Amino acid sequence: MVFLVVFSFLVSATSAFVVIRLARRHARQYAHDMPQRFHLGHIPRIGGAGIFFGLVLAWAYAGTPQAASLNVDWHANSTFLWLMAMCMAPAVFAGIAEDMTQRLRARLRLGLTALSAILLCWLLNLGVRRIGFASVDDWLQAVPLAAALFAMVAIAGLPHAFNLIDGYNGLAGMVAILISLALVHVALQVGDRQLAAMLVCLVGATGGFLLWNYPYGKIFAGDGGAYVWGLVIAVACVLLVQRHPVVSPWFPMLLLIYPVSETMFSVYRKLARGQSPSTADALHLHQLIFRRIVRVVFEDDEASDLLARNNRTSPYLWIFSLLTVVPAVMFWSNTAVLAAFCALFVVTYVGAYLMIIRFKVPRWLGK
Repeated sequence: MVFLVVFSFLVSATSAFVVIRLARRHARQYAHDMPQRFHLGHIPRIGGAGIFFGLVLAWAYAGTPQAASLNVDWHANSTFLWLMAMCMAPAVFAGIAEDMTQRLRARLRLGLTALSAILLCWLLNLGVRRIGFASVDDWLQAVPLAAALFAMVAIAGLPHAFNLIDGYNGLAGMVAILISLALVHVALQVGDRQLAAMLVCLVGATGGFLLWNYPYGKIFAGDGGAYVWGLVIAVACVLLVQRHPVVSPWFPMLLLIYPVSETMFSVYRKLARGQSPSTADALHLHQLIFRRIVRVVFEDDEASDLLARNNRTSPYLWIFSLLTVVPAVMFWSNTAVLAAFCALFVVTYVGAYLMIIRFKVPRWLGK
């Protein structure tokens, strides 16, 4: 598996470098007045292409006899990998097209993401058959269509949740790595080396992208990168719970509670203000941390100043994400404890948001 990490890392890093050199013309199409923009200069937003390329090539290599001779332990399921890649393609390519043109409507991207989710659930026989409540679990197992619909909604929604938290250098990429490593750990604990191998390829591909994204800010993941992270992690979560009854269904919920909470709270906030949930704004938690907690640094020029503040924002959210990843890894089979931590995180998230929005942040947080 170490070889797969290195292989996907090198392919992704090389692809990102090529994109940086060749895609600056497309970077000029991103308007300066967009509320999500917290940088100066023209930065390519199609880092997702490099992540997807590195991931798929690593998956392709994992299905070869040469990989089997290295004890990668995947060769028997190469068909599964190709199905994964092909089912992901509609959503990922739509994201990359939006990153390049800024012209794809949100409904079209949502529809293509849903199409990828439907294909994944249909061809890979995915379904959410357990949520930790006996009566509901019995119903889901008795009605396979309902289980498949639950899985489809989860798989279609998570890419957009990752897209929502992808606001600063290294933020969403590092969160994706932390979640993937937690899934790898539990997959190995239950003996699912194939699922672990699928995820370590994502870790390597994301690391290759981060080589240029953090702290240099030379390339952004864009919608395409967020869709890759969301789709692979969502499928891995469904498969892990579906294959191994010992794994609590609340384990992936706690792992993903940060991007899910950000998404749900964003939808509520916009609806309460009479706005469409698809309307972009600058009131997400990471944006408030950037504006009200991260202190102004004085660099030689405005671009360097923004880059420095941008880079200092992400570690706050990495720590915030670790507050869910660590207990999830520690109690991955204990539903009651995991559910309690989910509730605790939601309360903490809302409390932190209100504290920041009301300017009641402790001074030591900004140091």
